[in-house]
Amino acid sequence: MKIGFGYDVHKLVKGKPLILGGVDIPSKKGLTGYSDADVLSHAIIDSLIGALGIGDIGKHFPAGDARFKGISSLKLLRSVAGMLKSEGYEVVNIDSTVVIQEPRLAPFVEGIRSNIADALGISPAIVNVKAKTEEGLGFTGSGSGVSSYAVCLITKK
Repeated sequence: MKIGFGYDVHKLVKGKPLILGGVDIPSKKGLTGYSDADVLSHAIIDSLIGALGIGDIGKHFPAGDARFKGISSLKLLRSVAGMLKSEGYEVVNIDSTVVIQEPRLAPFVEGIRSNIADALGISPAIVNVKAKTEEGLGFTGSGSGVSSYAVCLITKK
């Protein structure tokens, strides 16, 4: 068994979509980045790549590479599922947290879990997604950005 930890952060700006776990969430601001800036999927990707011990998201999907410009992070997650399979591992569970002041994510959590599970070819029952605010503190609390944390456990098949 191996454990992995992931973290990501993206800036919030007007005129961009807010995509978390592949769900387009209605919001006045969205995330900016080279891909779709799905901060949650990026943290999960980093946790899985970290558990495999093969670097990080930037090593496998570098910003500046035209193949990844505007790409859905769920496609990247599917690629990571292939990496797990080729190394003989399967996901035991994923636990994640999105830190965002607004909007409230509760109505979207089940769809997010389902999308992540589908991209990885696993059951939504082993994917947990939590949402937290920072009570107005820090860059997430002020609405300047969104951060996400993820931890995973993988095991040899």
